[in-house]
Amino acid sequence: MRQKSMVKEVAPYLRGGGTRQQVVLEGNRLVLTCLAGGSWPLQYFWTLNNTNITDWTPQYRLSIPSLKRTDAGLYQCMVRNRMGAVIHRRTEVQVAFLGSFSAEEQRKTVTQGRAAIISQPPLASFPRPLVTWYKDGHKIIPNNRIAITLDNQLVVLATTAADAGRYHVEAVNEMTGENVTSPAVYLSTSDPESEVVAPTIVIGPKDTTVVTGSEATLECIANARPVDSLIVSWKRDGRRLASGHRLIIPAPTSSDTGLYVCEALLSNSTAKPVEARAHLTVMEPPSLTAQPKRKIFADLDRNVDIPCLATGVPQPRIEWFKDAVPLSKLANPRYKVTAATGLTVRRVQPGDGGIFQCLARNAAGETQAHTQLLVSSAAPTFTFPPSDQTVTDGNTALFTCQTTGAPKSAIAWSKGSQVLASGSVQVPRFTLLQSGGLEIQPISFQDSGEYTCIASNSEGTINATATLTVWSRTVISVPPTDRRVIKGTTAILHCNATHDPRVNISFKWDRGGVLVLPTSGGRVSVRQGSLTIGQTWSGDIGDYTCTVTSQAGNDSRSARLEVIELPHSPRSLTARLNDSDSRSVLLSWLRPFDGNSPLLYYLLELSENNSPWKVYLSEVDPAVTAVSVGGLTPARTYQFRLCAVNQVGRGQYSAETQRLMLREEAPSAPPKNIVASGRTNQSIMVQWQPPPEPQLNGVLRGYVLRYRLAGLPGDYQEKNISSPETNYCLLKDLIIWTQYQIQVAAYTGAGLGVYSSPVTEYTLQGVPTAPPQEVEVVAINSTTIRFTWNPPPQQFINGINQGYKLLVWPEQSPEDATVVTITPDYPGARHTGLVSGLKKFTWYFGSTLCFTTPGDGPRSIPTLLQTHEDTPGPVHHLSFTEILDTSLRVSWTEPEDKNGIITGYVLWWEVSGVESSREERSLSNTTLQYQLTGLTSTTLYTLQVAALTAAGRGVVTSSTISTGVPPELPGAPSNLVISNISPRTATLRFRPGPDGKTGISRWIVEGQVVKEDGKEEAWSVVYQKDNQPDADTLEIPNLSPFTQYRFRMQQVNIVGSSPMSAPSRVIQTLQAAPDTHPSNLTLLSATQTSLCFSWKPLPESEYNSSPETVGYRLRVWRTDGQGEDRTENVEGAGGTTEVTLEGLNPWTQYQIQIQAYNSIGPGPWSNTVAVRTAESVPSGSPVNVTAEAVSSSRILLTWSALSLAQKNGAILGYKVLYSEKDSEGPPSVQVAKGEGSLSLVLGALQKYTVYVLQVLAYTQIGDGPPSNPILLRTKEDVPGPPVRMVFPEVRLSSVRVVWQPPTNPNGIILGYQISYRLDSRDPQRWTTVEVGSNARQFTVTGLSPEQTYVFQLTARTAVGWGKEQEALVVTTERRERPQPPRKLSVPQDGVESRCVRLHWVTGGSGSSPLRYFTLQVKELPSGDWNAHTADIPHNVTTWIADRLKPFTSYKFRMLATNDVGDSVLSKETEAVTTLQDVPDDPPVILAVKPTTTTSVLVQWKRPSDDSINGMLTGYRLYYRELPVNTSTFTEAEVQATRNNTTSAFITTKSTFKTVSSASLTEFELTQLKKFKRYQIVMTSYNIIGESPPSTPVEVSVGEAAPSVAPQSIRVSAVSPSILEVTWDTPPLETQNGLIQGYKIHYWERDKQNQSEKVKVIFVPDTRVQLTNLTSYTPYLVALTAFNTAGDGPPSDPRGARTLQSAPSQPSYLSFSEVTGGSVNVSWGAPLTPNGQLEGYRVIYQPTAPVQGVSKVVTVDVRGSWQRWLKVRDLTKGATYAFSLQALTVSYGPPIQANITAQPVQGSPGSPMEMSITKTSSALTIHWTEGDTGAAPVTGYVIEARPSDEGVWDSFIRHLPPSSRSVSVPLERLRSGISYEFRVIAVNRYGYGQPSTPSTALAALSERPFYEEWWFLLVMALVGLILILVLVFTLLLHGHSNKYKACGTGKHVSTAEESVTLDNGGFTALELNSRTLNTKNSFLKKNGTRSPPRPSPGGLHYS
Repeated sequence: MRQKSMVKEVAPYLRGGGTRQQVVLEGNRLVLTCLAGGSWPLQYFWTLNNTNITDWTPQYRLSIPSLKRTDAGLYQCMVRNRMGAVIHRRTEVQVAFLGSFSAEEQRKTVTQGRAAIISQPPLASFPRPLVTWYKDGHKIIPNNRIAITLDNQLVVLATTAADAGRYHVEAVNEMTGENVTSPAVYLSTSDPESEVVAPTIVIGPKDTTVVTGSEATLECIANARPVDSLIVSWKRDGRRLASGHRLIIPAPTSSDTGLYVCEALLSNSTAKPVEARAHLTVMEPPSLTAQPKRKIFADLDRNVDIPCLATGVPQPRIEWFKDAVPLSKLANPRYKVTAATGLTVRRVQPGDGGIFQCLARNAAGETQAHTQLLVSSAAPTFTFPPSDQTVTDGNTALFTCQTTGAPKSAIAWSKGSQVLASGSVQVPRFTLLQSGGLEIQPISFQDSGEYTCIASNSEGTINATATLTVWSRTVISVPPTDRRVIKGTTAILHCNATHDPRVNISFKWDRGGVLVLPTSGGRVSVRQGSLTIGQTWSGDIGDYTCTVTSQAGNDSRSARLEVIELPHSPRSLTARLNDSDSRSVLLSWLRPFDGNSPLLYYLLELSENNSPWKVYLSEVDPAVTAVSVGGLTPARTYQFRLCAVNQVGRGQYSAETQRLMLREEAPSAPPKNIVASGRTNQSIMVQWQPPPEPQLNGVLRGYVLRYRLAGLPGDYQEKNISSPETNYCLLKDLIIWTQYQIQVAAYTGAGLGVYSSPVTEYTLQGVPTAPPQEVEVVAINSTTIRFTWNPPPQQFINGINQGYKLLVWPEQSPEDATVVTITPDYPGARHTGLVSGLKKFTWYFGSTLCFTTPGDGPRSIPTLLQTHEDTPGPVHHLSFTEILDTSLRVSWTEPEDKNGIITGYVLWWEVSGVESSREERSLSNTTLQYQLTGLTSTTLYTLQVAALTAAGRGVVTSSTISTGVPPELPGAPSNLVISNISPRTATLRFRPGPDGKTGISRWIVEGQVVKEDGKEEAWSVVYQKDNQPDADTLEIPNLSPFTQYRFRMQQVNIVGSSPMSAPSRVIQTLQAAPDTHPSNLTLLSATQTSLCFSWKPLPESEYNSSPETVGYRLRVWRTDGQGEDRTENVEGAGGTTEVTLEGLNPWTQYQIQIQAYNSIGPGPWSNTVAVRTAESVPSGSPVNVTAEAVSSSRILLTWSALSLAQKNGAILGYKVLYSEKDSEGPPSVQVAKGEGSLSLVLGALQKYTVYVLQVLAYTQIGDGPPSNPILLRTKEDVPGPPVRMVFPEVRLSSVRVVWQPPTNPNGIILGYQISYRLDSRDPQRWTTVEVGSNARQFTVTGLSPEQTYVFQLTARTAVGWGKEQEALVVTTERRERPQPPRKLSVPQDGVESRCVRLHWVTGGSGSSPLRYFTLQVKELPSGDWNAHTADIPHNVTTWIADRLKPFTSYKFRMLATNDVGDSVLSKETEAVTTLQDVPDDPPVILAVKPTTTTSVLVQWKRPSDDSINGMLTGYRLYYRELPVNTSTFTEAEVQATRNNTTSAFITTKSTFKTVSSASLTEFELTQLKKFKRYQIVMTSYNIIGESPPSTPVEVSVGEAAPSVAPQSIRVSAVSPSILEVTWDTPPLETQNGLIQGYKIHYWERDKQNQSEKVKVIFVPDTRVQLTNLTSYTPYLVALTAFNTAGDGPPSDPRGARTLQSAPSQPSYLSFSEVTGGSVNVSWGAPLTPNGQLEGYRVIYQPTAPVQGVSKVVTVDVRGSWQRWLKVRDLTKGATYAFSLQALTVSYGPPIQANITAQPVQGSPGSPMEMSITKTSSALTIHWTEGDTGAAPVTGYVIEARPSDEGVWDSFIRHLPPSSRSVSVPLERLRSGISYEFRVIAVNRYGYGQPSTPSTALAALSERPFYEEWWFLLVMALVGLILILVLVFTLLLHGHSNKYKACGTGKHVSTAEESVTLDNGGFTALELNSRTLNTKNSFLKKNGTRSPPRPSPGGLHYS
């Protein structure tokens, strides 16, 4: 039974037509794609012009990055898979390019009249270029005489002499855009043969072949003379086709094939026409007339036909392929091709399966067809089944799987259940091969396992399995690295490999291809792949290769080994003085051996004056052997030595030269840093420092100081300072305030050095010793005195004249002196000064003086003088009495300002306005009243009075009075108008009130300030104006800017004041810059780089502008003038009270000012406040740091001080940090106390050790940055003893001694010396052997057996032999390991905090003397055993183990070592706990905060547990009061602090508090002094003592933040946007200082994070209004009080809700269920209700009058939940405007919308055929469907109109869309009422047109009595009688009315309705129950309407 195939494979097939032709620019990229489908694996193969250009590849794209011309041709691809192969059609690729013309010029000659043919010079191009011909540079336009042929030839017909010239052609390639110009062609003409030339064809037509459909062009050019008569025509088969030299056939077909004739003739000539012929061939591309199916099935041994026939012109040739191989190559006799049928395959065999393809080609093109021949009836079998494979990781595995079968088998590979590769499955790394095999590449470990090949066809399925084993690849994982080793040492080249454990590997080493074999002596060995070479020498240098070989791969790596050694010392080093330079020495030497490593440089050292050696030239060129050493110092001795340096290191020094001494010289540099300062006004202190030591040039003996007056030619005066230690001199007995020029020079025994540059300095100023000269004091008017004077003589000023003081004081009160300061004018000029503002006619003393900076000089002699007399002021209290018809009495009092001696009074009077009636009386100075007589009765008079002095008449006082009419109080002004408003003034215009029958003597203006919140301040007088009785305009000054005012005024006469006028309108003055600056500018805190300031801000009344524009500006500058001024703006924050200025320099004095500003400008600056930033650590490190090795254990460091800008505080000293190079621990520290300490000697250093040295400065705050590290090595010394001297091999006559270099080599070890002797022999008889520096062992032979020998071993450096190591050894072979020490213990008295003392008893030595002990230590509880000390001497039994931790438990054990080896370990000691020690670290102070005015809270962080060193007991807080003007310790105090001990000053000068709990982290210090600054430090302590102190912290005491919040807080609502908050101040004892103000924090409840705001109020206010709040919103308010120390705690929040206000408009307004008469209105609640919603108001009216009436309907909807309304009284087709408002305490803004009362577009039409049937119990309404509209009908609505209401209302809603009838019980209808019904269809657009209404139907047939005729007749008669009575009543009433109303006669009347809808009584306003029924029926005559009928539900009308 055949098994179904599991896998089907698809033969390759072609996809896409592809492009037949591609044109690509030369150099561009060409990409061709071979689109095909089919089962994987698909492979592609490309040919070019039938030549293979690729192999079979999976890439379907052919890419040529840069196309060349030779790449053009026919490209064709083939596609194959396991089922067969197919050929794609060809693509022609053309390369677009443009070549160059040949560079040769041509010359042609033509006979005139003949045709000239000029061919284009050869030009390679594709496509053919477009050409333009030029003659003599001009473009040639073809015409009837000039033609350009298809081959771009230029033909000039009937040439003339004018055609001769220079021709060239320009060619352009339209694809590439390039163009070229040809060389010139020179044409010349010869004389004509005749005037007439017969026609000749110069360019004949050519035979042409074209493909059908392509344009064909034939060309024929003829010549004749005259050319105008030339006719060229075309014929075919004798039929004329066209004329002209070109025949164009646009789309030729096969019928156009034939012979074409070109004929040329002259029209007016008998000459015979000439002809030329050409044949046109039209080809047709092949097309298949018969082609095979896509698949052909064939049985074995049967014949099968594959049809393929084609037609075309010419007849195509058909070629057959099988799987892309031509059948002609296969030569299979069973394949028979016939032209009639195609291909016949005879007796089909399994191998015939595949793809047969026929290709038809002719010259016009090609076409193809293919089929897949499937041969059946043979099940698959394996020919090569898969076999097991073993592959190395990373390689390729290849499984075979070849089968036979028909059809061809489909192959699939799987591993387990996963298919890895098949015709339809592709997995990365797994590739199905064409043969059916599987390739896995690259292999990984996960690929191990069984692989199954499954072969299937239609006849069956088979499979076979093979196993894949993967080995790990062998690779060298540790390759050898290049090594450079020192001669004699061991070189190890490591080589290791990783490999699969299932394979074996082997290593081999070779050098330069020669195998390296291990030596028998062990010098060369190979172990585990690594090569070890001992005792290396130069013969071992070379390249070594390590090779590893295995079945799983080989690998090799190489490295180079180089052997080098130190260079030898230079020889024959000599030194001699340089004759040409007294300060240099010439050195020379011989070049040494370089140690097989090129010399890098020489190192030259010198010793100056027997000082330690130091490097002088660190890198001398290794090529030189002589050098000049310059820059030496005179009078010093020098020695030199030299060593060579190569890559190994530094070689031995040469022998030292003899010592040379240079001659002494005078100093070459002057003393430095000369400073002169005036000490007094007759002395100057001069200070200096010695010249730099290198420039002394000898021994300093002293100084010479010389000085003289600066700028004068006088001689110098000299002072000799004979002590070199003295560096100052006080010059005395100098002239006051005189400049001196000073110089200083140093001298040695060789003479005086150079003088310094001169410095100049003044003696200090003195006060002037003489007053101003020739002083004149004169009064120039009644208020001013003038001084004139000459300056004092210049020599008596004694300083810089700062100016003059003019002193004036009243004769009787000298303490009231007026002082005016005058700046000095030009010296020698006479000075003038004025003192004004004095009292008139008053005696004064006047005097003047000159002053300098130190003070005032003597006054001039006082002069007594009097200011001039002046006119007097006005008389006072002018009044009238005894007023009669013809007389009155006027009286007054003396002027207040007499300004002289009153000599009398003048009195005038006149009839007002009549100057001719004026009379005058002069009265004595004692007359103060006068009786006027002879006056006219009841006449208005004007009176004036003035006082007289000698200076004239004073101010006139005027008034008016009427005779016979006593004066009375004036009336109030009126009509107040404000204009010309400015920031500070306004003009007030008014109408004066009645004057009270006398003149107005004063106008009084009062103002009232109106606040923004509407509050009004009290009225106050803002302006008064006297003696302007006729004024009607006043200028009001001194107003406040940006303030709202209203004004009122009154007028005053001699009787009194008028009432106040009515107030003016409120005006606001304009904005102005602030008038004042903020007050109380105070420094809150200072850090090292910032200052925090607070101030009292301006009150809002002083902003002079809008609050949001007000800000503050701080100006800060350094007191020393360095740096730039800074300004800091605090914008838009009028209430801001503090700011922090960042980015300042530490420990710097600053000056601060503050000003306020607004949008107009800035206000004045405040007074300057001087502040200083806090001290900090230095910001720089010491410079010029130098180090010199003084000896093998001491180093001298020197440095320069910090610059002032880098100190950042008081420098207390310097620290030197030093550590051995490459050591891991922290560096050691030595302190140089004092700022002047600039050097330090480090002692007790390790010998010949490189140290890293740094210097830093420190202040009391901490350490500055260290200087750059300096590396310096201490000097060499003799070495310590070698260590670990043991004797591992002891024989009877020889011993081998082994040692290690000294622990302290103290230099470069040059060798070792072994000395030995018999222990019993003479101690001085030693046998000595010396060995090299690299030796570590030596064998001594020739010893006596069984003897005890003493061995001594010592090492040598360049300095000498060091200390020896001594040991005993017995020459015996009976040796064994020693016994361990016994009784190892730690006595209790030997336990310290960081060390313990151990005791033990030495065990047996094992016949070999002990060499040393090793001590091990273990830290409990969980530490490991570690070696503590490895070389304890063998001859001790006690040892101190140090480097232990305090208060830690340890155990100890030991072992002994002799020559044989180590003993076993001793017994462990009992656990030993070290004692406690003082803590290492103090607590870290985190913060110090004032809590009250006398206490602070200190908070700290506990020290780390590792630093406690025991049980922490507690803490101590030390605090002390700081001096007023400094915040620093004294130097000694800080030194103590910096030395990390609890310093003496802390315990003696400080108070301390003890915190006895180690768990506390804060403590309150109390009972401190107010307004003092304290410094606080802390220590931690245990029972042993205290830690070092912490970093000090400073705090100011006196003010702390308030400790209690404001009291009695009350919050109340004032308006919808304002809350008022009131409070009481905190209790006085909790204020902790002066409270500056309060901060009011307020926020919306539940929204604190989003809405919190802060308002700041300053004392004394305890009330504030919070404005701009949200209406009807609950707020919470919390208050804090604050002072300069900070904010107090907040109060508990208090709440209040703002009042309600009008709501916002409803959120939306929408309409639904729109019909012709009704609409359903709905809306959304307001987004911000601003209160409790009480309801809504709906107002609607038509936008245009309806029937002449515009009706406004108002409906009030009570309650907040109902948001809809059904309106039913609309007029169809009318547009209505709806307005909706929400109601809280008042109505909010409306939302408005319009709606037209008609169905919307798209709604259904009216239902049809409406009818009603009635039974005894029900009505049935019928209808049919009408127009559905733009959407399907979704339902129906029945409306009814009762006869008693007259409006349509919903009766039945939402009937299903399928309904066509509905029944209504008669119970639903009211008795006696008739109803009309109609039907409305509904869709998604809305309500449609209603149907035609039904006829009216009554609910019951019984007629009520009120419808009977008799009842109606009675009611009509009663109504008539009532109307008559009413008319009679109106007639009677009309006669009593005074006015009668008239109608306007308008046709449009407005009716208003108001409806209130209270929804409290029902749950919904339904659309079907007449809940709202506003019946609107109008009377036709007067347009009024009856009120609507109330409906059940509470409709209220008004």
